Amino acid sequence: MYLVESKGGAIVCMLFSLFFLGTWPAVMNLLERRGRLPQHTYLDYTIANFLAAVIIAFTFGQIGTDDPNFLSQLSQDNLPSVLFAMAGGVVLSIGNVSGQYVWAFVGLSVAGVITSSIIVIIGTVLNYFLDDKINKAEILFPGVGCFFVAVCLGYFLHSSNIADNQAKLKDFANKDVAQGTSLSTLKEASHEVDSKDLENGSDPTCKVKVGTAVFLIELEKRRSIKVFEKSTFIGLAITFFAGISFSLFSPAFNLATNDQWHTLKKGVPHLSVYTAFFYFSVSCFVVAIILSITFLYHPILNLPKSSLKAYLGDWNGRGWALLAGLLCGFGNGLQFMGGQAAGYAAADAVQALPLVSTFWGVVLFGEYRKSSRRTYILLGSMLLMFIAAVAVLMASSGHRKLS
Repeated sequence: MYLVESKGGAIVCMLFSLFFLGTWPAVMNLLERRGRLPQHTYLDYTIANFLAAVIIAFTFGQIGTDDPNFLSQLSQDNLPSVLFAMAGGVVLSIGNVSGQYVWAFVGLSVAGVITSSIIVIIGTVLNYFLDDKINKAEILFPGVGCFFVAVCLGYFLHSSNIADNQAKLKDFANKDVAQGTSLSTLKEASHEVDSKDLENGSDPTCKVKVGTAVFLIELEKRRSIKVFEKSTFIGLAITFFAGISFSLFSPAFNLATNDQWHTLKKGVPHLSVYTAFFYFSVSCFVVAIILSITFLYHPILNLPKSSLKAYLGDWNGRGWALLAGLLCGFGNGLQFMGGQAAGYAAADAVQALPLVSTFWGVVLFGEYRKSSRRTYILLGSMLLMFIAAVAVLMASSGHRKLS
């Protein structure tokens, strides 16, 4: 199997993981905003995500001369470590299913800030002690503090953005009543939009100025998850639930690969990162399939019912959903490869993925366009804090002595 043995190699893995893990939510959110049911999208994503784990296991897990390799470990007496890995996959899958609804209710940027900060605040502290404190505490914990400040800024950013949108809709309603302006007339008057904006798709009726009240109204009509007139508490509650679920998967994976609690029998090698990731992905796949099929026939949040037959016939956006699954699968694999070498607490620096998600949110979806000055200041401050956080967490990297 291939091992990442240098600090530099670990950081490269984390940087690629950061980009992949920050991009796949944008792809999923794009499909939801175009009207594809999240149950259909998540089933496609799940299949591709598991495929990525299989590819990693049979390539990186088999190449090289270091033992044990992936296939030889499948017959080992390592059930306790396998169970830890599968537990990590279960909580990750639950968090990912929740994420689809979080992105719709609170947006990519704020959803990423809150969930990633919870992961760092809870998961990184657990990983620090599980990793036998190989990371530099005097650097690591100020980085955790930066994430905490970022989540506070994210909360105020979300509140400010909601206020901006409500003001746009109220102003539009007042003008409509006072001037007798119809929605169709205003759409014709506000047809200018960047042709590169993927949010517009190929529908000529969507050519409205990004960030305007009409844009918000048209988006609500097209998207599969309706968010107008929904309590903000629903979105925030799902966000915190997802964050807590996400925060537990990395410590569980850490226990699976390093056996800090000495659950393996004497002489049994620790699970390699590739074998653990395979079992991790198996449980993630099974839970995702069960939840997605359940939500097809018993949807939540007033989504329409669907069926396996309807899913199999829905090819609209399937390629994008499969791409999202591959990005997430390889992103998680790279995170674990880097964490095995430099410490999982430092590898949690990839939780600065809202930097990437916010970029896609602004470029693709027009988030925060035509917002107030206060919103822009909060957005900039949040991103600067995340830049500081990821730099500090990477600087805290230690080096695990591989046996």
